[in-house]
Amino acid sequence: MAKSQDSYRSLLRVIMETQPRPSKRSLSTAFERNFIRERIDCDEVYPGIFIGDGMTATTKEYLKSIGITHVINTAQGHKIAQVDTNEHYYSTSGIKFLGLRLMDTPGTNISVHFDECADFIDEALNKGGNVFVHCYMGISRSATIVLAYLMLRKGFTAEDAIRTVRIHRDVTPNNGFLQQLFELNIRLHKKH
Repeated sequence: MAKSQDSYRSLLRVIMETQPRPSKRSLSTAFERNFIRERIDCDEVYPGIFIGDGMTATTKEYLKSIGITHVINTAQGHKIAQVDTNEHYYSTSGIKFLGLRLMDTPGTNISVHFDECADFIDEALNKGGNVFVHCYMGISRSATIVLAYLMLRKGFTAEDAIRTVRIHRDVTPNNGFLQQLFELNIRLHKKH
């Protein structure tokens, strides 16, 4: 148990030690600069994978301008801290949609969605597309899904996934989500 606690603490330490770099996105067009004034908040955290907030998710024109072909809304719904988009919302844009009704609480079991989301992300990337994964703030739920993807499909350890994503975006999964990533890490990297 002591080793388990130390490993979990190491994930927390990585979050505290890895500071995001300023965004390197080129705002070369007037179109993009105008959207930034509208408070666009998204970053490419791994080739073809973007994390952002709910306001950005509702700006279909901007998503299309950066080549988004797939969207995962990890905060689908009508309540506080949720984002009210669905498959129909994106249908006229040709963007494929996956919605999850997750609350950003430590007791939420996000891990039951890891494989489904990894398949969806792979579908986008394998077709040469880009995927936008978001929640309300673009910090916890969305980040957890992307971190799990990097672990499941790209062979990252939890620590390496956190470092990779945090270099590009200031993400902080809640403690319950970190625990689920820690458990995934153990499962994926256990010694045979």
